[in-house]
Amino acid sequence: MHEMSIALSIVETLDAKAREEGAGRISGIDLVIGKLAGIEPESLRFCFSAAAKGTLAEEALLAIEEPEGLGECGECGITFPVSFYYAECPECRSLRVKIVSGEEFVIQSITIEDQEGE
Repeated sequence: MHEMSIALSIVETLDAKAREEGAGRISGIDLVIGKLAGIEPESLRFCFSAAAKGTLAEEALLAIEEPEGLGECGECGITFPVSFYYAECPECRSLRVKIVSGEEFVIQSITIEDQEGE
């Protein structure tokens, strides 16, 4: 389950950034994980809760946006939904399809709270 290593990396990165900013805790994390990114969001949520134990992100709300896969035909130029990498254009049947959306994996934002009493 590679989601655990991803969760550990997210927590490590965000915990370091929050400490650098003088945060008391991380209250929210927004991720963008495309449907073609090869990451299972529910597995990542489960792993994240374990990885965040004892860190500033322990109680953070994890929000995940999951953009659909989109392909663009290199022959006729139309854009259409795809659910896998090897797609055929539904209009002209070309196999020259470029994936233009759905591969994203981005930490969109982090919400941090000041240390208590400050």
